[in-house]
Amino acid sequence: MAGGQERILRRRIRSVQSTRKITKAMELIAASRIVRAQARIAANRPFREGMERVLRVTAEADPQAAAKLLGTPETIGRVGILAIAGDRGLAGSYNSGVLRTTERRVAEHKANGAEVTVWSVGKKAPGYFRYRGIDVTDSFVGFADRPDFSDARHVAAAVAAPFVTGEMDLIEMVSTRFISAGTQRVERLQLLPLPLPEEDEETSQAEESAVEGYTEFEPEPEKLLVELAPRALEAEIFAAMLEGTAAFFTAQQRAMAAATENADELIRTLTRVMNRARQDAITTEIMDIVGGAEALRQAKGA
Repeated sequence: MAGGQERILRRRIRSVQSTRKITKAMELIAASRIVRAQARIAANRPFREGMERVLRVTAEADPQAAAKLLGTPETIGRVGILAIAGDRGLAGSYNSGVLRTTERRVAEHKANGAEVTVWSVGKKAPGYFRYRGIDVTDSFVGFADRPDFSDARHVAAAVAAPFVTGEMDLIEMVSTRFISAGTQRVERLQLLPLPLPEEDEETSQAEESAVEGYTEFEPEPEKLLVELAPRALEAEIFAAMLEGTAAFFTAQQRAMAAATENADELIRTLTRVMNRARQDAITTEIMDIVGGAEALRQAKGA
């Protein structure tokens, strides 16, 4: 019996060791991809900031035209929500954080009497929403690990179409913002109408120190806003995808590191139990030998 238990424990230890190799490899791969994802975020930041600056200046030049594309609608009857999740799991709470936040936003808008349409990015989202009875109008998969600007353009076209035709009053996006390697936060962002770009202190100081002048628009600000709005939407979605990718690999690296530590602890525990079982088996065999020898000795003396 003890020998059978020892064989079972050896088999389980080998299984845990094999799993540990996988989790350790995934941890190292995720750690290497975090650096690449951060580099893409840094490379995209000047374009995103430049787009916000141009949009702000153009909106200030023609506030009446900007009111059609920027700001917050007074009445909200139809809402669209874009949820950006991942294509794969094994990343801790990365996917569940975005999906649960989206589910709450859907419930809040429906409680206020609004009709809600949901789009999703990532393979994990459709199954989650289907299980909870939320219809997904369109799902975009296959590029969450390494998104390209063309992917963001494709998503932006699908999201912007019902707003342009007047079918929806508000478009929101739920994604994970990558703040640092130790901090990621699920956030909700208004996509359409485009939120009014806020002017930070650094931008204000830079503009104050610059030579005063005027801005000449070609074409007119109204036409320019119509051209800039889709580009700004694409830039915002692409930035969210990049930050989501970095947050995914960070969460996966952290989850796989914890899984590797748990595997090490489990191997130590199983090895200790196996050694104890083997020691019990040896002790039982010694007792059997001693008992048999004692019986032979007594029989011989008789």
